[in-house]
Amino acid sequence: MAKIKIRPLYIGIIVALIVVFLPGYAKFMEIRARNIHLEKEIERLEKENIRLYKETKQLEEDIDYVEKVARESMGVAREGEIPIRIEP
Repeated sequence: MAKIKIRPLYIGIIVALIVVFLPGYAKFMEIRARNIHLEKEIERLEKENIRLYKETKQLEEDIDYVEKVARESMGVAREGEIPIRIEP
């Protein structure tokens, strides 16, 4: 069985390879993690965009929904009604 001799030249080559490739690999992993984060953000924003699009369509087409939103968010009341707010 042949023995592998570890020579200083081999150690020098290994250290040189680590010094050359390690910073690039670290940067790659950082960019990869950021990319994953941004993909999740894009997915969240696409879902929110769809929700807002549906709400816009409902506001354009459903007068009862418009009245409900106005009553809830702005405290609008019909003539003769007295709005009552219940504070938690």
